[in-house]
Amino acid sequence: QVQLVESGGGLVQPGGSLRLSCAASGTFFSINAMGWYRQAPGKQRELVATTTSGGSTNYADSVKGRFTISGDNAKNTVYLQMNSLKPEDTAVYYCKAEMTRFGRERGYWGQGTQVTVSS
Repeated sequence: QVQLVESGGGLVQPGGSLRLSCAASGTFFSINAMGWYRQAPGKQRELVATTTSGGSTNYADSVKGRFTISGDNAKNTVYLQMNSLKPEDTAVYYCKAEMTRFGRERGYWGQGTQVTVSS
């Protein structure tokens, strides 16, 4: 079994900061990449940021300069530091891991954590 557990969501005021964490556990050979996606009410799920085990990163234009994704390979954990939060950032944030299990690469999703930016 594979588990992805997100934490760190909550309610913050515009301009505030929040850090999300996602820890992977279970049986797998390796994690090739991890990322954060979000889905707001009435909208499609969208990519926020991704990082590979080699350290490369990619960000959605809407969060560039405000969000930072980082990973700890030893802990199988990925983080998302969110600064200068805007109401438009309100969404359920999902962690995704691309893992190699039984010789195959598959994507796995966490349950999501709610981020609400409101005054």
